[in-house]
Amino acid sequence: MIEVTGSEAKLARAARKEMLCLIRQLSRGECTVKPSPNGEMLMLGEEGRAYSRATIRAAEARGLLRIVEGRASANPEASAFLRRALVEGDDDERFGGQHREIAVESVEVEGARQPVRRNLSESPLSALARIRDRNGASFLPEEAIAAGERLLADFTRAQLQPRVTASWEPRLASRGKGQAGGQAEIAESAMAARDRFARAVEAMGPELAGVAVDVCCFSKGLELVERERQWPVRSAKLMLRAALLALARHYAPPAPERRRRRHHWGVEDYRPVL
Repeated sequence: MIEVTGSEAKLARAARKEMLCLIRQLSRGECTVKPSPNGEMLMLGEEGRAYSRATIRAAEARGLLRIVEGRASANPEASAFLRRALVEGDDDERFGGQHREIAVESVEVEGARQPVRRNLSESPLSALARIRDRNGASFLPEEAIAAGERLLADFTRAQLQPRVTASWEPRLASRGKGQAGGQAEIAESAMAARDRFARAVEAMGPELAGVAVDVCCFSKGLELVERERQWPVRSAKLMLRAALLALARHYAPPAPERRRRRHHWGVEDYRPVL
């Protein structure tokens, strides 16, 4: 069994990061290759960077690049190499990974099951779903989590997120002079999502809807909600649970109870009194 020391693993990560930088630079266009005074190789294109000769030889051996008459360019295999690096995660991805909780799940894409990575800390509901009560049961039932995710989906489809930057997207609506704009230019799917979102908020009521929208749609933490609303400590968790349970009943109303029939018990010759 070969044991890899920490220094060797660190050198391997550095070599991989340097190769990723090299392939990314070449994927943006050809570069002129020139030797540098310190023994490295310079890649001169839109930007100039120096790489070790070992890294360039390793990339050539893997078929990721080719050098012809002092010009380096990326081979078609380079795009697949970058896609794999994105899935596996380079050093930058590993740095961000310490602030994430990644779980590998399986989804169906075009009839085939494929593994995907999901950040469990992306949504506040994902973190709250792992909270247990005193008896060890989930604090938020599955139907409450599903209701919160559905509320967020309608909020996103309804295009209700506040825009904080300038929009450089081209306008697709062709509104002539004197024609009404506003809601007329919104897609029907967005309008339907707005109607569903409004009905969901109305079903929760004004006392509970605010905390559900803050946590599920605006990704606010419970402590922030308590400070903004001047609530007691740990009260937002209880209010959110009540709101999501009410929302779950709105999405999946319980079946109405059937009226019980009255039964009389008696012997064979029993006759009711009219």
